[in-house]
Amino acid sequence: MALSRLYKRPVSLGCAPAPPEPFFSLRLQPGRRSPAWGPPRPLRLHLSPREDVKSLVSSFVAKTKVMNEKYNRFLERRFPRFYVMYSVFVKGKTQAKNGSRWASSQARPRFRQDIVKCLFLGIISIPPFANYLVFLLMYLYPRQLLIHHFWTSKQQLEFLDIYHARRKQSHPKILSCLEKATLLIPNPVHQWHFTQLYVKVQKGDPPVVNDLLPLRTCFSVYPLAMSHLSTAHLKALSRAMLLTPHLPSVLLRYRLNKHSTVLHQLDKALKRLGIGQLTAQEVKSACYLRGLDSTHLAEDWCRFWLAQWLYFSCSLKNTEMSLLLHAVVLFSTNYPGTRHLGSC
Repeated sequence: MALSRLYKRPVSLGCAPAPPEPFFSLRLQPGRRSPAWGPPRPLRLHLSPREDVKSLVSSFVAKTKVMNEKYNRFLERRFPRFYVMYSVFVKGKTQAKNGSRWASSQARPRFRQDIVKCLFLGIISIPPFANYLVFLLMYLYPRQLLIHHFWTSKQQLEFLDIYHARRKQSHPKILSCLEKATLLIPNPVHQWHFTQLYVKVQKGDPPVVNDLLPLRTCFSVYPLAMSHLSTAHLKALSRAMLLTPHLPSVLLRYRLNKHSTVLHQLDKALKRLGIGQLTAQEVKSACYLRGLDSTHLAEDWCRFWLAQWLYFSCSLKNTEMSLLLHAVVLFSTNYPGTRHLGSC
């Protein structure tokens, strides 16, 4: 009885009985764990081609660019002052993301200053509703609170002039300490070279590479080696490197050693890269880092000065980094296009 309910028995005359047909079938579908009941269906698998995905992405990007351009035109037309700040922010954000290329021409002190500024802004923005105060302070004190990527072109020239004026105030003190220290050098030949160097600086002529290379051995021993410089000498060099001088002499010596080592490594990397690979702005930034007031100099002058500097720096040994720091002052003094230092 049970079998007669499950199967239909068709009657055929003179033929073998036909096999029973199932009333239902078990069909497994790919991608499903449970069986599906019903008549068997052909297996069809649909895949989206990559071309469709790429076309959708490109269409979305194109529409986004159009909307962004319309938004920029709207801001420029209706809110011109806000548009200037907005464009500076976008440009600075892009430069900050692409900051890896500037590794050969930027220094760690500037990066360290930017980190300090970001930490300060982060701390004062912790209390509730403090973001409004942060924006007000950034607007009122852009040089102290904004990193250099977010400065306008006018602000960059103005702020770099301020920083160079500060480090230039330490040049007479450095030359005075250097002159006092050279009196303790026992070698008369080296003393004669130092005398000629001082006379050249007093006349307003810029020193050249051949004026300093004969004196390189004097800066690895007493009294001009980094470990033998006086506290006043260390503080003056720290101001010239835009480093804080308000530290113990041990920390000042450590920071100057680290600064000169990093600068020497950057010079070697920059020489391997080649000055021709740098843009005009990168060349000026590299010269400014090494003590030259390059903001108002022509690009050709900057490239020539940077080439001479790299030749000089790559000729020094690791034990002669004291000379590298003094060269930041000597090579930038009385250079054509910069302000006259005056009597020291």
